[in-house]
Amino acid sequence: MDRRRFVLLGLSSAGSLALAPRATLLGQGPAIVTSDKARPQMPCGVASGDVSDDRAVIWSRTDRPARLVVEYTTIGSFAGAPRIVGPAALEDTDYTARIALTELPPGQTIRYRASFQDLGDLRTMSVPVEGSFRTPDTSARTTRDVTVAWSADTCGQGWGIDLSRGGLVGYETMRRVQPDLFVHCGDVVYADDPLVPEVRLDDGSVWRNLVTPEKSKVAETLDEYRGQYRYNFLDEALRRFNSEVPTFAIWDDHEVRNNFYETRSLADDVRYAEKRMGVLIARARRAFLEYLPMTLDPDDPDRIFRVRRYGPLVDVIACDMRSYRGPNSANRQAAPGGESALLGASQLAWVKRRLETSSSTWKLVVTGVPIGLVVTDYPLPDVYEGIANADGGAPLGREREIADLLAFIRRRAIRNVVFLTGDVHYCAALHYDPARAGFTDFDPFWEFVAGPLHAGTFGPNPLDATFGPEARFVGIPAGMGPNRPPSEGFQFFGTVRVSASTRAATVSLRDVVGRELYRVELPAA
Repeated sequence: MDRRRFVLLGLSSAGSLALAPRATLLGQGPAIVTSDKARPQMPCGVASGDVSDDRAVIWSRTDRPARLVVEYTTIGSFAGAPRIVGPAALEDTDYTARIALTELPPGQTIRYRASFQDLGDLRTMSVPVEGSFRTPDTSARTTRDVTVAWSADTCGQGWGIDLSRGGLVGYETMRRVQPDLFVHCGDVVYADDPLVPEVRLDDGSVWRNLVTPEKSKVAETLDEYRGQYRYNFLDEALRRFNSEVPTFAIWDDHEVRNNFYETRSLADDVRYAEKRMGVLIARARRAFLEYLPMTLDPDDPDRIFRVRRYGPLVDVIACDMRSYRGPNSANRQAAPGGESALLGASQLAWVKRRLETSSSTWKLVVTGVPIGLVVTDYPLPDVYEGIANADGGAPLGREREIADLLAFIRRRAIRNVVFLTGDVHYCAALHYDPARAGFTDFDPFWEFVAGPLHAGTFGPNPLDATFGPEARFVGIPAGMGPNRPPSEGFQFFGTVRVSASTRAATVSLRDVVGRELYRVELPAA
């Protein structure tokens, strides 16, 4: 096998691992296994992520000390396919493991097969689980369109997996669309939102949640945070989706605790015995990084913001609006500083560099909170959780970082920038224009909101005029009550389809059964 066909970067939370020797993989010959239960199990299936021009991460989890093994092919058979030996899945990562495949052929459907070798009996392998993903066509004259789907919010506000209602049906709907990438804009889990077995609905029917011990209380320990992710993987639709569509995820607040920031006090929250917010954040971050199929930066293994290039058509620039923010406040600071930080100076500079150096036609900037929608730190009416501060005038507080970024985009004449977000639990198409704004040093742009995938529906939120937003579409009826259940159908995702022939981007907002509710075609500048 030549070097280009046998490349491995095995990643754990600590960084890279070396190739295992061949003898370790093969052992002394196959074991006689009388029951599949005696083999290592793969209860979470497989997932791929961080797919870019020539690489992808393959992730899985097992139930005992075992070594991840991946075969991959571009043809119908695995006969003669490279067998790549990855890291050992051990207790310190909750038996999760990942492998980065590199130097992949462009423009191909990659089929892979993952399994685990039992470290207690090297002759025993798990039953393999298959998955697939597509690598981008990297040629300047690509002929293949690229589709990116996005949404947010899974299993929130008390709405968990109800098997009688099909489970997490939004993932099955998105799978049928077959996007090249799925971008999760945050609230991948709800670690602060316990489930109860039954919820009585307005129509008299009962929502019946599948409940696990970790989902019956707020997460505090590392294992309880891990249990939030294990819970979502109980859903068959989610596992099937992960096996066919690569995920690119950021986090928002519910991966830790609602509306968290590092200095937030938990003194009055009787649900938490662990009152140290920094400890909860560290545990939650570790669980997030263990359970997502993402590349860990060896120089900064805790970093969540990153960029992935999908051929010459699309760059996805993912921001972390949680790790570097200051406390929620009235959000009217007149000068920059720690109290008004959102991205933070270093990340903001990084986003600017990525935008300025991008050679892709479209730059999709993924954020955890919307720019122009007013989001308060409920139940505090004059304390703001989001970017907007509801005064509509010159940028203040967190708005100053956004103003800085938008002015930079204008000065550098960076074209085809679109913002994708979630957070507010409804879908919307927002157009921003300096002609309507309290701040004018920017070019018109679009921001699209989608979600929830499987959580309570809320909204719509008021608009803040600082950047001149106009709601061209809102996907929920006026006067709808808060926390509407997924059974009412107001669950949403979006897609961005970039044409290889025209370079135009068609953005669609869709509901839980896939109906297109809104569409706009954005020509490439």
